[in-house]
Amino acid sequence: MNFYSEEPQFRALLKELLDEEFYEYADRELLNFGEKCANEIDQRARFTDREGQPKLIKFDAYGDDISEVWVNDGYRKTLEDSYNTGIVGYVHKDIPELGRRGNYIYSYAQGYLLSQTEAGFYCPVTLTMATAYLLEQYASPEVKEKFLPHVLSTGETTLYEGATFLTERQGGSDVGANVVKAVQTAEGYKLYGEKYFASNAGMCGVAMVLARKEGAPSGTKGLTLFAVPWRKEDGKLNGIKIRRLKDKLGVRAVPSAEVEFDGAEAFVVGDPAKGFYYMMEALNLSRVCNTVASLGIMRRAYREAREYALKRDAFGKKLADFPMIKDSLVKLAVKLEVETRTVFKYLPLFEKVMRSEPGVSEKDIVLNRLYIALLKKETAEQAVHFAHEAIEMHGGNGYIEDFVTSRLLRDAQVLTVWEGTANILGLEVLRLMEKFGAGELFLEEMNERIAGMEGEQVEMVRRAIEQLEKLLVSLQTASHDHKTFHSKRVAELMVKIFESVNALEYAVSEDRARKVMEVFIETTLKSAHEFDEQLKSADYFDEITSIEEPEKETAI
Repeated sequence: MNFYSEEPQFRALLKELLDEEFYEYADRELLNFGEKCANEIDQRARFTDREGQPKLIKFDAYGDDISEVWVNDGYRKTLEDSYNTGIVGYVHKDIPELGRRGNYIYSYAQGYLLSQTEAGFYCPVTLTMATAYLLEQYASPEVKEKFLPHVLSTGETTLYEGATFLTERQGGSDVGANVVKAVQTAEGYKLYGEKYFASNAGMCGVAMVLARKEGAPSGTKGLTLFAVPWRKEDGKLNGIKIRRLKDKLGVRAVPSAEVEFDGAEAFVVGDPAKGFYYMMEALNLSRVCNTVASLGIMRRAYREAREYALKRDAFGKKLADFPMIKDSLVKLAVKLEVETRTVFKYLPLFEKVMRSEPGVSEKDIVLNRLYIALLKKETAEQAVHFAHEAIEMHGGNGYIEDFVTSRLLRDAQVLTVWEGTANILGLEVLRLMEKFGAGELFLEEMNERIAGMEGEQVEMVRRAIEQLEKLLVSLQTASHDHKTFHSKRVAELMVKIFESVNALEYAVSEDRARKVMEVFIETTLKSAHEFDEQLKSADYFDEITSIEEPEKETAI
């Protein structure tokens, strides 16, 4: 098995997005990583979830608080296999073979494969990516020198995984209510207080922590960003204790904890008055990681459903011979393919904005934030839906832990919560519309992209755009309650249009892509309660769901 070679459409998409030299390198490396993910990493993930979950060793034999987190050997091997590929490091430093820096597209392609087997492990990778970004963008030369080479390690030095600690008991999504305090001493800053949901605790080498300096104003404006090493140079804990590990529904591989700071040495990162702003930039990066993790779960769920339907005998036929089953599988396939394409085709804009490349406009910045909110919300909800569909395809077997489907559902559910719930993301869309005119910018962009196109599905998309225009006009004079009430509905309509436009653009490439587009747009924008003589999803089943026989390639 190889999660990469068995998805030719994803491979072709990367070939579109990467230059020839980079693609040749990435394709070879992803073949190798895709094989590992489908085999040994998948076996380790199963063991970690079932028997080898992280454990807190609170005290040593002498009764001293050591707050150490134990993880199994397989988990550590997966850590090595993943970080040594450059999944974090090569976003920021040169790939030796190419003599140039990698990019987010390649990193997220790796994350997509990893999430098909272990979405829980991709969480620490995400946190390390966010830590690397914050250190590179905003840390002083001294703080960079202290931490960044370790955070970017690909095996040449000791790896420091990262973490971002925001959540406090009284705050949650209301980060402005945070009270962890930073006290200035002759030696530097010391942190005091607790973080209530701190993922990768005990495994990270450095955590990015929001805290309030003495005398700082209330709310988010008074928060400063600090880099906090987990241990001192002598190996002892840096004034940090773990109260307990969270007993979570899913993503059991990642240790999430309640963490107490009692004089933890901390280093200011960037402008002390912009800590919340910096962390929100990192949050947007993490939201894209969340989106990629959702795609990974969607892909694995679809894969398991398809394979089961092709093998399972029922009523004298294979499950996949029945029209209803064909319909279910094709709708999953086209949603996955269009959504994956939408996310990865968007990534060049994300890269441009995150790296503050020359020519970045205000429109780019606003649309980047809008697309992140739309795609994070949609993919997270679809990950849950896909996992549910995979379980239903298996019947009772899907609910049994012998199959991966039950873990997929448990792991998928957290993706709707991490990095902002649907309500928070709906409010983000509303804020972008009211403060930056995101609605008008979105309409302008979508209309430009379909200008000159013709056909039945194009008209369906145009009608959806008209519907959005009317909704946005109504919201302009609506009460605050009405605006917040409808914000998620606006987001849902926007993402349908966004993905449908990507499907239309995809359809011009070849006949199979046209069929994918037809099923996707008609499923997304057409009423499902009308009798339809056509059974497109069933008629197109073989072409859309077949896996092309890959060329004889050996992972190196």
